[in-house]
Amino acid sequence: MLVVPVNPAASPAGDDLESALGAVEAQLSALGKALLERNSTGIDAHAAELHRALARAVEHSTHAAHVGALPAHLRQRLMCASSQVAAQRESFARATAALDRAIEVLLPRQTNGLYSPFGASERGARGGSIQA
Repeated sequence: MLVVPVNPAASPAGDDLESALGAVEAQLSALGKALLERNSTGIDAHAAELHRALARAVEHSTHAAHVGALPAHLRQRLMCASSQVAAQRESFARATAALDRAIEVLLPRQTNGLYSPFGASERGARGGSIQA
């Protein structure tokens, strides 16, 4: 009996993985562009699409790995996409931290209890009545 090795890239599983990777790469590119443009609507939309594309890619890569070894070019593309996701996540985390610091400067937390929205904290506690 002759056994022919299965090439995942030439199989339907390999084709599915190839298209799933293409979708991930397209969404990574679109999300990166939306981040650069600071387009919040685009960021939300592309992040959601990227999440779905990543889920499909993981599903197809798991299936392709069960069928046979992943070809080197697909493995390389998966690693590249993974590093892009990590870089965008890091960039987003830094932007979020910078925004948090800016908000903290503009709206500091009340820590010492000396002042309230009414001025001195005692003024708000007395209710504005005159005390002798």
